[in-house]
Amino acid sequence: MPPSDRIERALRASLDRCLAPGHPPRLAAAMQHAVFPGGARVRPKLVLAVAYACGDDDPALADAAAAAVELLHCASLVHDDLPCFDNAATRRGLPSVHGAFGERLAVLAGDALIVLAFECLGSAAGGHLQRLPGVLSTVCQGVGMPHGISAGQSWECEPQVVLSDYQQAKTGALFAAATMAGAQAAGADPAPWRRLGQTLGQAYQVADDIRDVLCDAQALGKPVGQDLLLDRPSVARALGLEGALAEFDRLVAATQACVPDCPGAKAFRSLIALEAERLLPVGLFGARSGPARVVA
Repeated sequence: MPPSDRIERALRASLDRCLAPGHPPRLAAAMQHAVFPGGARVRPKLVLAVAYACGDDDPALADAAAAAVELLHCASLVHDDLPCFDNAATRRGLPSVHGAFGERLAVLAGDALIVLAFECLGSAAGGHLQRLPGVLSTVCQGVGMPHGISAGQSWECEPQVVLSDYQQAKTGALFAAATMAGAQAAGADPAPWRRLGQTLGQAYQVADDIRDVLCDAQALGKPVGQDLLLDRPSVARALGLEGALAEFDRLVAATQACVPDCPGAKAFRSLIALEAERLLPVGLFGARSGPARVVA
């Protein structure tokens, strides 16, 4: 089964658990709205790509880890869009959850998705129960304190922030959790995959900073100009657009160089190149200098 189908099947099964008789229908609808239709599903695809590269001998656990990572990502977007943070009216080209269902249900939907992510993981550990503690710990570190996405969001509330700390926590942490959890689900050592996830997450954040400046809201599917409006740390603001584009190219090359030696290494590098092209198509912003995107 293709990875995309595995991901959507696991997410549907997770959300179906919330539809037991007697459930609050508007909260269930808000949760569905947050998860479907999805975005690029980059993080769960990373989980499955690493699991496959490491043998993928427990697909049920890998699928659950992929779904959990995506549910946590979706929860973070619901909370990120709230009026107390970005006050974003749209997400993925549709009304944000608080725009469609109100603030109270948006807060509850985000909270419920977080709980559901860990319920999803716990229910899929029958094949290799000994692997579950490692996967759980990795995912928790990717979303909690002191360096997970919760910490990343909170840096926006601090009077001073180091840009690299902000980026690593807000984006890199969950990418690292995705690559490491994929390895752990397949019974492999997660350590060699940490740096790859962190570096790819940084590249993704730099691309997001650039698109916030150059893209329009319809193309991006969410409000633009938010970094300047909210006075948020941004590579595009710190380095300028040319500097940010060069940094993106550097990070993509570094990510490809981080791929551990494994049977799926070549395919994994190709996947990174395709994702880089999706994020910032080479011809979209005109000619620029910088290292080549693809590492052989």
